[in-house]
Amino acid sequence: MFRTHAQSPLPVAARRSYDGVPYYDYDPAYRLIVRVEPVETGRMIDSGPIALPTSGDEPFAFQRVGRVTLGGPLGGAQLSLFWIEGYAGGLFLPFRDATSGTETYGAGRYLLDSIKGADLGASGATGASELVLDFNMAYHPSCVYDPRWNCPLSPPENRLPIPVRVGERLANL
Repeated sequence: MFRTHAQSPLPVAARRSYDGVPYYDYDPAYRLIVRVEPVETGRMIDSGPIALPTSGDEPFAFQRVGRVTLGGPLGGAQLSLFWIEGYAGGLFLPFRDATSGTETYGAGRYLLDSIKGADLGASGATGASELVLDFNMAYHPSCVYDPRWNCPLSPPENRLPIPVRVGERLANL
């Protein structure tokens, strides 16, 4: 689809020679079931609409809806979960890690973007609000391929201090 789709993030001139999306090897340890801790007014950073950083000039409005605590190799780290206020709505979970800027895009990757169908669903294991987060499916925003795309980026609160070497990576490794 990167070569042929009308909404490909690749510039038209680059599509013919594109070799494909580079990924790290799959590691099942990075497929996690996490519980969503909902935002409680006044208890988390902010429960009103916020603007995440973007790669362009146009802001996007988001609502912080919860936080997840990660397990496995990311044990104990926390990430905020957002709802996209405009466009088509949906859950959004961007993150940065210690590979950002060297092995992956410097402004981070997306783990969950239900607008683009990157939602692996919920787990019914305990009946609680749970999500399946598979870091092996982490991908770069469209702006990594072409600056004409304005992409929401990972906020400081979603920066992981360790490398996450699964999912999409830069091609020049």
